[in-house]
Order: sequence, then structure tokens, then C-alpha cells
Amino acid sequence: MSSLTQILKCRGRTTPSEAGVADVRSRRRSLATGAAILLALSAIVFTTSVIATERRDDAHWVGTWSASPQGVAAPIQINGQTVRQIVHTTLGGERVRVRFSNAYGTSGLVIGSAHVAISTGGASISSGTDRVLKFNGSPTITIPAGALVVSDPVTFNMPALSDLAVDLYLPENVAATTQHSVGLQTTYISASGDFTGAAAIESTTTTQSYYFLTGVEVSASNRARAIVTLGDSVTDGFGSTPDTNQRWPNLLAERLSSNWATSRLTVLNAGVSGNRVLHDFVGTSALARLDRDTLVQTGVKYVIVGEGNNDLLIPGLIGNPAEVVTVAQIIQGHRQMIDRAHALGLRDVLQLSGLLAGDVKQSRNDNPTGDLQVAADRTRHHPLCGPVVSSLFSLAARC
Repeated sequence: MSSLTQILKCRGRTTPSEAGVADVRSRRRSLATGAAILLALSAIVFTTSVIATERRDDAHWVGTWSASPQGVAAPIQINGQTVRQIVHTTLGGERVRVRFSNAYGTSGLVIGSAHVAISTGGASISSGTDRVLKFNGSPTITIPAGALVVSDPVTFNMPALSDLAVDLYLPENVAATTQHSVGLQTTYISASGDFTGAAAIESTTTTQSYYFLTGVEVSASNRARAIVTLGDSVTDGFGSTPDTNQRWPNLLAERLSSNWATSRLTVLNAGVSGNRVLHDFVGTSALARLDRDTLVQTGVKYVIVGEGNNDLLIPGLIGNPAEVVTVAQIIQGHRQMIDRAHALGLRDVLQLSGLLAGDVKQSRNDNPTGDLQVAADRTRHHPLCGPVVSSLFSLAARC
């Protein structure tokens, strides 16, 4: 037998026992190959399913309301309470999603529940319009320190120029370090408990600020685009009557909405009272917040810049000579914003109507009014600078 085995080996043949082993190995390889193919096919099917789902959710989104986040030195505490915040939209639509930010937080922000509904005035909502906001299918989410989140879209018939109520239940004891201070809109804070979606909230506290809420977006026509107004207190609306939406960006939005040719343009207010181009003050400087508050806003196409007054005024007002700036520095700051906006294909408009002649006399500069005008004139001659307007409504006429 051994000689037969040796002969078969010499002739390149296998013995019956070897043939059996080879057959088993072959079958195992076939099974492994088949399993690998099935796994690959299932992955392809799963991936295709995910892509198909994403494509069904893929739409042209554009911001319809925004507020720039600010860090605060003495934040209020929200401890297991519900916050109802009212926002005034520009463009309407049938699908909505909401942005929340923990930009200035030092730890994760837990959202226990969030809702959106049409406001009927005060702390009341139209109950039939209430929608639960979810985050990747979950009603709760933790926002890491320094991050933001966007809710899943909800089907929602939102008219243009309407008031929305955005409810936020924060189950933990939270310092509201991320807020927009000059909201000029009453925010209602409940007693302890989750009252999201309630027809009315009996608030124990009201403020005029926004907390953690930074944007509302709408699914719109492919032609819809956003105008972001980057500015200081003039843009923020400081001094206007609360709860009336009389900031100039609101009025510009109404003007654009009334004209069919411009009705697809939204206006996003990125004003921060006390803001400066070059230095932080009440909020982060314009150069530092440009990307977050302006350039990456959903659907943005145009930027109106109204900054520079406070760079000259505030150092003298607060007695800080180390932050006194020159005309050349303000010009350079503006030109940096122009370059960065154009690099992303955006168009800019330089707003000159913010020059406050009545206030500049308090500046420590010898000729603050002249300095502001020189800065504006030299910036407007930058080769990439867009149109310059002295009247905001002349912009509406151009669009």
C-alpha cells in the first residue's frame, strides 16, 4: 500500500484519504467565500438603503431665523426646567429643523426634550401645530462642549414672517453659558418639570435673551438664499421695542418678502450688541466669529457687514488704551472678511448707515467721525468689495 501511495504521489495523484481532506478544505473555502460574498452584498444593500434614506431627506435648506451665541460671565441657572423661546421667521415652508448650540459650555448639555409649534402670543401655542423634535431619531441628545446639533426635519406648515415657539427641556442643573443676550423677545422659563408642547407655560421667570437656540432652517425652493447681517448693536436691534420685531433686519425681511422677485431671500440676524471687528467685548469679535455666525450659515449667499463703530468708541469708553486701534487696522479687518466671504463664493455689502455721529464724540480718537468715514471709504475700494449702501432699503431695491 505504501508503494502505491508513493507511486501516486510521484505521478501527481492523491490517495483516497488525501482526496477527502482536500474535498473538505475546498468546501470550507467555498463556504467562506460564499459567506464573504453574502456579507459584502448585505453591506451594499444596507449602504444603498442608508443612501436612499438620506436622499429622500436631502433637500435645499436655508436658514429662516438665527441668533449669534455669546458667552456670559454670570449665566442664569436652569434646573430641570422648560424654556419656551419665541422666534420670528422670514421664509416659510413645510419642513423645519432647529439648531442648538453649546458653543460656550464647559461640559455636555443634555437636552431631555424639544418641541416646535406656532406661537399664538405670550407663552401660548397652537396645540395642533406642536411637533416633537428628534435628533437622529432620538428625542434626547447630549451636545458636547463647544459643539452644535441640528434636529431631524419635521413636517410643519410654517407661514412666512410668523412666530414660532421652540421648547427646550433641560433635565439637569445647567448654567446657561451659551446665550444671545439682547434677544428683545420674551423667553418663558417654567417651574421644575417637562412642559414641552404644553398649550401654555406658566412661567416663573421671563427674560429677554435666547438660550442655546441659534437657528431655524426651512426646506425651500432651490432658488432660496439667505442674507446674513453681521453687525453690532445697530443690527442686533438694541433700543427697539421688545416683542415687536422692529430690528432693521426684520424690516428688510418684510420688504424683501413683499416683492415676488425677492421673496425667496431670507434674512439672518448675526448682530451682537457691543461687537467689534478686532477685539472681543460683550461677544466674540467679528473676525473670530465670522465663520460660525456667517460663512457656514445654511443657504447663505449674501453678507451685509455693519461693523467698526465700537472698535473706535469702546476703548475710550472703558478706559482701555491697549485696545485703541487705527484706521488701517479696521480696514485690514474688513478686507479680511471680504476675502474670506469671496473665497466661499459669497457676495458682500458694506453698510455705511451705522456711523453714529452722535456717539463718536465720546471716543478718545482725535477725529473719530473722520476715522470711521476713512475706514469705510478705503474698505469700499478693495478690489473684491461688493456694493456699498447708505440706506438699507436701497439694498432691497437692488435685489
